Formats: sequence, C-alpha cells, structure tokens
Amino acid sequence: MGKTIVITGAGSGFGALAARALADAGHTVYAAMRDTAGRNASRVAEAEAYAAEHQVDLRTVELDVLSQESADAAVATVLSEAGTLDVVVHNAGHMVTGPTEAFTPEELAAVYDTNVLGTQRVNRAALPHLRAQEHGLVLWVGSTSTRGGTPPYLAPYFAAKAAMDALAVSYAAELARFGIETTIVVPGAFTSGTNHFATGGHPAEQAVLPAYEERYAGLMDQVAQRLAALAPADAPASLVADAIVEVVDTPTGERPFRVHVDPANDGSEEVSRVADRIRAEFLTRIGLDDLLAPHGTAA
Repeated sequence: MGKTIVITGAGSGFGALAARALADAGHTVYAAMRDTAGRNASRVAEAEAYAAEHQVDLRTVELDVLSQESADAAVATVLSEAGTLDVVVHNAGHMVTGPTEAFTPEELAAVYDTNVLGTQRVNRAALPHLRAQEHGLVLWVGSTSTRGGTPPYLAPYFAAKAAMDALAVSYAAELARFGIETTIVVPGAFTSGTNHFATGGHPAEQAVLPAYEERYAGLMDQVAQRLAALAPADAPASLVADAIVEVVDTPTGERPFRVHVDPANDGSEEVSRVADRIRAEFLTRIGLDDLLAPHGTAA
C-alpha cells in the first residue's frame, strides 16, 4: 500500500533521486524545495514531466527549512491534498569547504541552521500529525563523517551532520511510544551524482587562506580526487535512493535503525555498529528497552 511521503531538499542530488525512486515504487511523494516559483521553477517542471512520463504520483511543495512558517505551510498542504502523511525524509543539507579557522561563527551557524535546525522545524510541523495517528517513519539522511574517516577542510559540515545524527538518535527513543519509527540512512562520500561539492560554500573572509595554502596547497582538490578514487566506478548516487526505498517499503517494526551506503568504506559502519549496540544495551540496563522499537496503539 502506497504511503504519503515528504522529502526535504528534493530539488537535486539524493533528494531528487529518492523522490523519483519512491514515486516509482508506488508512493505519493512530495518533493519539497524552496523558491519553487523562482530559481527552482525548472526543477518543479522536471518533476512534473517525470510524473507524467512515468505515470507516478510525484508532486512538489514549497518548503524552506530555514523557516518554521514555510515548514508548517508545507505540511498543511500535504495534509490538505493527500489527507495523510506517513513518512518524513530529512534530506536537505548544505556543505562548505575550506580551513575551519577561516569561517566566522555566523557562517558555522548558517550551516548548522540548514542541516540541524531545519530538521527541527520540519519535525515540529509534522510530528503532531504522526503522533496523533500513532504511526509513521522519520528517515534521516546522515553522513559517514559522523563516525568514519574525516578529511580536513569540511569541519562545519561534519560538525552539523554529527549534531543531526545525535538529534536523530534521541528522537528515535522519544517517538517510539507513539508508534513512530526512526531510520538513519548514512551515505558515504559520493563525489558525483550530487551537487554537494559543486555547490558547496566557502569562507567569505579570505585573509587567513594564504597561510593555509602555503602549507596545504591544493588540499581540497586532493581530498575530492582521493575520495573519488576510493569509491568503485559502478557505485552511483542512486544507491542512496535505493536504500531509502527499501527502508520505506519494509514493514513497521522490522526497519533497521541505521543503514550505511558507503562504497568507499570509511569505517563509519564499524564504529556505528558499536555505538548503536552500546545505546541499546544502556537503554536496556536502565529499564527503557521498550524505546528501541515503535509500539504505539496503532503500531
């Protein structure tokens, strides 16, 4: 039975790929993106063309994760049109590259705003409905950088993704008694097939850069090249979309807590396996093991 799904940051990259793959799987999908009447109008048209060509239920909705009002309006639109909401996919994100010292605190806060606070705004809009119906899935698109090998010059993004992962872990326990399930899909470094590296930001202040360039000349290019070399040539970004579809289509109560999609194998899966085991053991030790799986009345 098809589900109604909203996925943030679905104009390009993992979000667009997942929106199409979920629609192909028979779901009603709202590809959420900001400025749908402006700079993303062409992406709205592409989604409409895809839906018509493939005869799937792929829709778009205006959603700027930087605005609570926009998140509220987007969820209200979904509920008004579809009558329900079953799955929220937190995918919107922004990457910046450069020496950490060069970024102002305000620039770090802006990355955190998109990658972390954006998920909170969407949750505050969507969770009252999911809690009332006592079932649903919150799916977070994380990053292997939270626990795997981490190259330099990506610290603001990595720090924000680590914060998002911590938020997801806490939410998982807090939503379990409402019958709401949590899965964290953890992509590795896909250097092609997404716009992460191509559209990534850079520090506005340039004064400190020459000192770093003297000691770390061409480092970011080296990182991108070496990450690309680690991944097999036959590992497209669509693997992440496939993993999201598989999670959504898995019956409630059987979904994995964490799914890694990391062709380069940076070590995150191994570390996460230990961390997630310790989490489960600790909740069991303090008598809260019922929080490890959804079990609301409807579930």
